[in-house]
Amino acid sequence: MSMKSRRTRRARRYLLLAAARTLPLLLTATSAVAAQPGGKGPDPAVRAPASPTVTGPVTGGNGAVVLQGTTFSLAGAGYTQSEFFLSGDATSYVPKAPLDSDGRWQVAPASTAPYTTRIVVNRPVDPASFNGTVVVEWLNVSGGLDTAPEWIYTHNELIREGYAWVGVSAQATGVNATKAMDPVRYAALSHPGDSYSYDIYSQAGQAVRDSAATVLDGLRPRTVLANGESQSAFRLTTYINAIQPLVSVYDGFLVHSRRDTGAPLSQAPQADVPTPPVVRFRPDLDAPVLAVQAETDLITLGSLAARQEDSARLRLWEVAGTAHADAYIGIGTGDDGSGTAGLQGLNAMLNPPTRPGCGSPVNTGQAHYVLDTAEFALNRWVTTGIPPARAPRLQVDTSGSAPAFVLDTHGNVKGGVRTPAVDAPVATLSGLGQSGASFCFLFGTTTPFTAEKLAALYPTHASFVRQWSARTAQGVAAGFIRPADAAELIGAAARSGIGG
Repeated sequence: MSMKSRRTRRARRYLLLAAARTLPLLLTATSAVAAQPGGKGPDPAVRAPASPTVTGPVTGGNGAVVLQGTTFSLAGAGYTQSEFFLSGDATSYVPKAPLDSDGRWQVAPASTAPYTTRIVVNRPVDPASFNGTVVVEWLNVSGGLDTAPEWIYTHNELIREGYAWVGVSAQATGVNATKAMDPVRYAALSHPGDSYSYDIYSQAGQAVRDSAATVLDGLRPRTVLANGESQSAFRLTTYINAIQPLVSVYDGFLVHSRRDTGAPLSQAPQADVPTPPVVRFRPDLDAPVLAVQAETDLITLGSLAARQEDSARLRLWEVAGTAHADAYIGIGTGDDGSGTAGLQGLNAMLNPPTRPGCGSPVNTGQAHYVLDTAEFALNRWVTTGIPPARAPRLQVDTSGSAPAFVLDTHGNVKGGVRTPAVDAPVATLSGLGQSGASFCFLFGTTTPFTAEKLAALYPTHASFVRQWSARTAQGVAAGFIRPADAAELIGAAARSGIGG
């Protein structure tokens, strides 16, 4: 056996041992509440969307799927990737009454138009590894092409628990950019405009159910969840309020980093139908919604104005020390689940990366660990009826001319979902204050502590590991960190050079 193999096996043994030590903390701190999966009788107003024609797997052209996602070998994780075209007629929508801030919208079908889009599927090779849940991500097009931020952020949880993942090119920008990058492979793609994006997304979810023999190579989905981040979260906000009540395709929604309003219901070349300046999720949700928000989303993107109380089908998690986008977008593309990314992330807090054109090092907070838990919590909520943990809100001072976060002695925000990055800190982490061109304002900042401050906080390496591990265990017990991720976090602290 090579030295590298022995090191890998030792590292995995350590992570498993750390997980075993962490799990009892969760079990003793959390009382199980008996619950049954929530069930709804058929609603006569709900009609299933059209089931599109599915063709593929797609091959040809340059021989590779065009998508910004992870770069490690899926085969090494027991997964495989395939691509399919969806074709049909998509519907646009118009309001039956003015759209107001409470989200209880009533819309009606308007025009139809033909379309052909694509979906990308990552699934377990072994059918026995499939957990029965498919996560359908509305691919993000903010950068002018299709990217899969939710797959990047949460792929460790999805792979180790056996989810299937489907990325949908729901918007014209993504379809057109994909076609331009490989005109031969994607010659058939055609998008009629984003007024039809909502129905295209509905039809993609329906195809997962109706055409599972093709799309999932025979895997049988029991649960279909919707995911979207940033601009895709804006569109999911509108989808939840306007479209889901009509079609009831998705069993639950993970809405990550939304702003204060929603995306337009309709837009050029169809009639322009914007949503109100402040949009909340409708109070009569027909499926669970878990919204995860960063500091940037509350203040910079204004979602503080749309903040809601938790309800029977809504949970809001505001995560301390996090930004709308962060350093894990880079680290995560190569995170193969071996645990090495945990140490990379911890070291990045001490030596944070910069983004071209931005004035400060970017945020290195630990949002991806919370998002792993969000995937688990939403799926458990839908399949068993056990809701996610209730989270305290980030503390905001609204007494001045503009809202401002209430900060602790280290400059980190108080309240919210906590991780060891803010409770055993080695840096000040913020979702605000980034300057520069393009998307810099979304990336937040990291200000590492000085060597003197680190030495005062953690006189020895053992004292740092002890404090970091305790805060990690608290996150597990509170329901915001998965035990497997806790093992990675504790292992990273043990292998770091912090303290003394």
